[in-house]
Amino acid sequence: MSFEEHRKKAPKKLMIAVLVVSDSRSAAMARGLDEDISGKLIVQKAREAGHRALRTIVPDEKVKIRQAVKGFVADDRIDAIIITGGTGVARRDVTIETVAPLYEKELPGFGEILRRIGYDMVGTPALLTRASAGIIKGKPVFCLPGAPNAVEIGMGLILPELGHIVKHARE
Repeated sequence: MSFEEHRKKAPKKLMIAVLVVSDSRSAAMARGLDEDISGKLIVQKAREAGHRALRTIVPDEKVKIRQAVKGFVADDRIDAIIITGGTGVARRDVTIETVAPLYEKELPGFGEILRRIGYDMVGTPALLTRASAGIIKGKPVFCLPGAPNAVEIGMGLILPELGHIVKHARE
């Protein structure tokens, strides 16, 4: 079966859980301020593509990240998870260390292509992202940088294939 035939059989309307990992955005939310740009951008792009999305913000803490991801994975209404933030090299950037061990299958091409496009756009700073993707219990999980321009690139990669990936992840 060709990828076009697979795409035709893929789900068209998905529920996407968006997890924003950021100490500053989490602290702002605690003060009643929603300063998140990247998470809102993911939700907007998902909705423009015909999907539903919900957004949660947690600090850069392994326990909170793991708890949120496991909750999304256990929720039958959620088809995919997109995480933004915590993919850099700073000490507090722990998204990859927290999420990647949960992958049953890794999708290395996602991070490779994201970095390549980033390199073409901004040069060598693209090396600083550890963006990744994988499958956890039949659900695709994407880890994007927190920068809005990286989210734009990432969503351009994710959305055209998301239904196709969800279909295969469930098989």
